[in-house]
Amino acid sequence: MNLLASTEAGPGDATADRRQAHRRARARGADGRLGGGGLTGLGHLLLFMLRRDRLRMPIWVLSLTALTAYFANAIALVMDADTLQTMTVFAKNPVMGLITGPGYGLDDITVPRFIVGMYAVFLMIGIGLMSITTVTRHTRAEEQTGRAELIRANVTGRHAQLFAAVILTVIMNVVAGALMAAALQFSEADPDPATSSLLFGAGMTAVGCVFVGVTSVTVQLTGFSRAASGMAGAVLALSFVVRGLGDMSAVAGGDLDWLSWLSPLGWSQQTAPFTLDRWWPLLYSVAALVVLLVIGLAVQSRRDLGAGITAERPGRAHAGRGLSTAFGLAFRLQRSTLIWWSLGILVMAAIFGSFAGAMAEGADGMPEQITQLMGGPRGIVDGYLGYMALYMAMIVAAFALITVGGLRSEEQDFHTEPVLATAVSRGGWMASWVTVTLLGSGWLMLLAGIGEGIGAAASLDDWDLLGPTVLGHLVQSAAVWVLIGLACLLYGFAPRLLGLTWIVFAGSAVLALFGGLLQLDDAVLDLSVFNHIGQYPAEDISAEAVLTFLAITVVLVGAGMVGFRRRDLVTA
Repeated sequence: MNLLASTEAGPGDATADRRQAHRRARARGADGRLGGGGLTGLGHLLLFMLRRDRLRMPIWVLSLTALTAYFANAIALVMDADTLQTMTVFAKNPVMGLITGPGYGLDDITVPRFIVGMYAVFLMIGIGLMSITTVTRHTRAEEQTGRAELIRANVTGRHAQLFAAVILTVIMNVVAGALMAAALQFSEADPDPATSSLLFGAGMTAVGCVFVGVTSVTVQLTGFSRAASGMAGAVLALSFVVRGLGDMSAVAGGDLDWLSWLSPLGWSQQTAPFTLDRWWPLLYSVAALVVLLVIGLAVQSRRDLGAGITAERPGRAHAGRGLSTAFGLAFRLQRSTLIWWSLGILVMAAIFGSFAGAMAEGADGMPEQITQLMGGPRGIVDGYLGYMALYMAMIVAAFALITVGGLRSEEQDFHTEPVLATAVSRGGWMASWVTVTLLGSGWLMLLAGIGEGIGAAASLDDWDLLGPTVLGHLVQSAAVWVLIGLACLLYGFAPRLLGLTWIVFAGSAVLALFGGLLQLDDAVLDLSVFNHIGQYPAEDISAEAVLTFLAITVVLVGAGMVGFRRRDLVTA
């Protein structure tokens, strides 16, 4: 069986012989049963997926490993014993509990404990995203494009493709976890014992494997790869928020610390490498993977190829007036995503804002340099609200980049071609899509400011905070828009390089969140798009930075439109 040849063949080559082979395969038992015919062709499919990901897989794995090595070596080089003790006060803050974790071992701090406590959760998010995108790419995306039907026309079992995708992604997680453990063990941090480094890597692998299971279920629920990835991503975001609330409560001495045990991220953090060295919380991850895989297989056995378990609603016979324009169509395609993100951002921001009261109560015990890190000497509450505006801008930037990436998905799914066959120009289509994304990201930042402001004002009974908080969040939209402009530029000229935008985003976020702690030069910190506008109300807004970012966005989007008009379009 030559699967590569099968997938490279066009739909017109799906001859009667293949259909006959498919019928023979079904007759031999490839009818959804696990084992036997249900996994026929598993080895060939796994080799095929390895070949397809021969570049993508090392990029993901080595990127996570390099990030681990960077954190471990940078922290070990810039922090002496006195600095670590000072940072312990910072790390014990409830806000840092919300963002980074429970902070095990802070009473007897060491460099490895600090690295694991402060940075592990961000690596977990990265490995979770790797799992989600990989499983979706090899399952639902293949069904959506029709390639899975060609493969199924060969002698392949119903579950072979899902199992191959799961095995491939688990292998990626195991390799990534092992390399991340090695990067930590052989860093300047000089961790001891080595089994703790191994536990750290195992925790990373466990998080990735849980989201392999989550995605194996979500790809069965919908007929669209973007929706499947979005649902799995929503589970990842919910896991982060639930864990954060539990850890924040634990640091503040509250009674909601049990929430951390509801999150896959929390299970790996509860292993507490270099402090408690507990392996048993990883059993929760193993159990979750097994249960989710069983659910995914059961659901797959009960749906048709190419369809999701949820029924698709028939469209209207006649389109509404809102769909008569390219802008209306772009808004309709992004509407559902925007609604769900709006609800999530508003709730999350209100929760974050409600902790402003606790911040004010704990400000008296903080050293001056900690209040500086939280935004300046004009008040810990203003510093907290300004810092959270920056934090929310990073979350909204993720939404924006995912949405701009939808342009490429629409083109690869051959949906752009019929749109451009009408009176809609290439520039008009791209401008409409990007305008909706720009306005949507600004809308989300406005909601974040409103939620954060209402939460903070209600907790402190000071409604004068609402206006400055909304303004501080809204101006951060300019930083998000620059990233949108960069994504447009890459999509216009080289859509295969669109992933570089995520590297710029990740680098900017790391510099904004940890650049000050790592005592990096201002020239390096200025490389982050999040470090220019100012964390209002703790800092003044830089009008010059806002205007410059707006001009850069216009130029980048315009250049991207020029590139889109000149390059070849992916067509059926």
